Amino acid sequence: MRLITWNINSLRLRLPNLARLVSEQSPDIICLQETKVCDEDFPLEACRALGYDHIAFSGEKSYNGVAILSKQPFSAIDKRQFAGPDQCRHIAVTLADGTELHNFYIPAGGDEPDRKINPKFGHKLDFLDAATAWFGSNRKHSDKVIVVGDLNIAPLEHDVWSHKQLLKIVSHTPIEVEKLLKLIGSLAFVDVCREHVPASEKLYSWWSYRNRDWEQSNRGRRLDHIWVTQALKERIRSSAIIKAARSWDSPSDHVPVVADFS
Repeated sequence: MRLITWNINSLRLRLPNLARLVSEQSPDIICLQETKVCDEDFPLEACRALGYDHIAFSGEKSYNGVAILSKQPFSAIDKRQFAGPDQCRHIAVTLADGTELHNFYIPAGGDEPDRKINPKFGHKLDFLDAATAWFGSNRKHSDKVIVVGDLNIAPLEHDVWSHKQLLKIVSHTPIEVEKLLKLIGSLAFVDVCREHVPASEKLYSWWSYRNRDWEQSNRGRRLDHIWVTQALKERIRSSAIIKAARSWDSPSDHVPVVADFS
């Protein structure tokens, strides 16, 4: 099974890029974030034309939104609010073998890492706490669970272009990293990409639109993740980050992250 997660940054705008991704990578399941389309306008037929008959989505106009496109059937769909305000940031499906697949778009958190003056940052921290509590209370380490998505946090030193310079920048602050690591620890999740690329090596999935020559400056962050519980660790075969997608026509600022499972 090939699984891809991608913050597409507007599904309808980047349908040609989605088609290219499918053509080049042949994923069995695609998890999308920032679809930016309300449910009644979701391009259902266009996604089915790409070969995905099983589709779950939760969206709102112009902001947020998550979707799962699958060639495999799923038996259940779940949508949760982990912290107010009500936003479309989570969707989950149960696959045929009982594996739960959770697709997240965690709040970005604004620009100032201080919840007293920046409610968006407070929302991000509350969201992480709520998700951690839910997994810890409702699932077990032995369960087969996959968590993917734009988690908007680069937790490791080499998940950012400069650990020292980004310690006070939202997405790499110590409090965000601490809370994300607690979420990982809630079910002893395995970081799939770091199973294949050592933590001592730089690894990014996002490059800002503000950098005119993003590739030369290479000031990236690893904000997009695939995690699995220990029950699925032995099924991991490979993973990759498709950096080339950042140079496609009208690209997202995020690139797809791929994992292959037996």
